[in-house]
Amino acid sequence: MANIPSPDQLHPMAGVDRVAFLKPQITSEKILVGDYSYYDDPDASTDFESSNVLYAYGPEKLVIGKYCAIASGTRFIMAGANHFTGGVSTFPFGIFGGTWQDDTMDIVMSAPSRGDTVVGNDVWLGYQCLVMPGVTIGDGAIVAAGSVVVSDLPPYTVAGGNPAKPIRQRFDDADVERLLDAAWWDWPVELVTQHARTIMAGTPAEIERIANEHRKS
Repeated sequence: MANIPSPDQLHPMAGVDRVAFLKPQITSEKILVGDYSYYDDPDASTDFESSNVLYAYGPEKLVIGKYCAIASGTRFIMAGANHFTGGVSTFPFGIFGGTWQDDTMDIVMSAPSRGDTVVGNDVWLGYQCLVMPGVTIGDGAIVAAGSVVVSDLPPYTVAGGNPAKPIRQRFDDADVERLLDAAWWDWPVELVTQHARTIMAGTPAEIERIANEHRKS
């Protein structure tokens, strides 16, 4: 029988506490994480929810797919960080209570929101990335260390910089379509395990073939 790590195991690597699967440590209904996505931090791998997801005051969600690799210091700024900018001052008087709250809290709460922040499947976020509210990072994307993601990134894009810009596409359009259709991250973990070498080092055509064979069976 194959020895497969459990997605519910907090520290999947024996003796390596700096690596932690995210799903078993999340308690907030506003944070949704798929199986096997992990956070690597030498000091606080289990503090992701409190230290890496910031200003999650509103209804917006952070959605992270399966098999994502998130490096130390990566942070997600949620929409609760936004201030109303339609007047003279951006100071949020209402959050401090009292008369200020009575008179201005409706203005504070009317700050615009771009909605949920979504990280696709098989995404690699490099060291100390900063992801701003309401962006979508597509499946298979790679974001370079220190990048600030302020707008959507297409699937299988390598991006970097401040603000993060696409550097190159990892595969041509046809192969990207093959990979998105195959969606290997949704395969049963036993099938993923059987073909892990191909998933890591194979071609989109090989992944497509395995997906088609699996569908037929």
